[in-house]
Amino acid sequence: MAARTKIVVMALCIFLGWAGWTGLEALLHCSPKAKTAGSAADGTGGQDMGAKVTKTKKEWKAALTPEQYDVMIQCGTEPPFSGKYNDFWGKGTYFCAACGAPLFDSNTKYDHGTGWPSFTSPLTGPAVDTKDDISHFTHRIEVRCATCGAHLGHVFDDGPGPDGKHYCINSAALRFAPFDAARRDAGAATPPTPQAATPASPRPAAVETAVFAAGCFWGVEYKFGQVPGVLETQVGYTGGLTKNPSYEDVCTDATGHAEAIRVTFDPTKINYEDLVRKFFSFHDPTQLNRQGPDVGTQYRSAIFYRDAVQKTAAEKVRAEMEKSGALRKRIVTDIVPAGEFYKAEEYHQQYYEKNKIKSCGF
Repeated sequence: MAARTKIVVMALCIFLGWAGWTGLEALLHCSPKAKTAGSAADGTGGQDMGAKVTKTKKEWKAALTPEQYDVMIQCGTEPPFSGKYNDFWGKGTYFCAACGAPLFDSNTKYDHGTGWPSFTSPLTGPAVDTKDDISHFTHRIEVRCATCGAHLGHVFDDGPGPDGKHYCINSAALRFAPFDAARRDAGAATPPTPQAATPASPRPAAVETAVFAAGCFWGVEYKFGQVPGVLETQVGYTGGLTKNPSYEDVCTDATGHAEAIRVTFDPTKINYEDLVRKFFSFHDPTQLNRQGPDVGTQYRSAIFYRDAVQKTAAEKVRAEMEKSGALRKRIVTDIVPAGEFYKAEEYHQQYYEKNKIKSCGF
């Protein structure tokens, strides 16, 4: 009986020790406890991370993709070499994927070889906060967004810069936006001189406009610009309630706006119905609130009709597409009244032509 009792006592001690460590780890890192004040992620041990954006766990789950939620709220880690920004070298700013706050400049990004986006330093502000992380039986320094408290990654002392810092960040926690033309010239004293404009063809006496949303507006604008009869394209934001939103505002997926394209066309060269058919051919209208890797309501498929004639034509073409059997899934394209269209920043306009690329880079 004595030996059996010792075994029971030893097993109990091991269990209590394990439970105690698990509780401590949850307290000092992430845990499923109720949200503490001043933090986006649940269970920061009551530590004030200086957050300015707060949401409940349920609200974050609704706002983020499953991968973003796992990384930013549950403090998970994406597999190495799997993130979209690991081998991405565009010039611009990296924002928090949860709240849209600016975090890192592309000029501080480098290849550390570990399989995650690496930076020598964050933006000043401060952009990020750090805290001790003793999860997984090791001590590390965790990096969180200073605005919303979301988990970003960790910082190590094996970087190449003068401070030796290596900010190892999950791609899922980031959202990239390119610099404008002046900044993209790597600090040139003056912005690049614009090319001389090609003399425009005489404008038809009667023109019409159409507004569509089909995911990342760069590529869709380029495709519409190649359609005979299209006179002008302009990208912007519409469908939401926020007044005069910026690109960063829309990237938070909290404005209700979609990345959209306003097309000015000559109805004697291409009618509205055919333009809608082009719209359906330019993207996958069966994807709900996303296009490819871009996820969020700002990437929804939508037709914003300007009058009853456009509404009837859009519904007719959508019905034709559904009956044709060309698509295996149900079309989720919204057909809704057009609201105010807010022109996007100038660097977004004709982005493909300006940057000589054929991919959105996301």
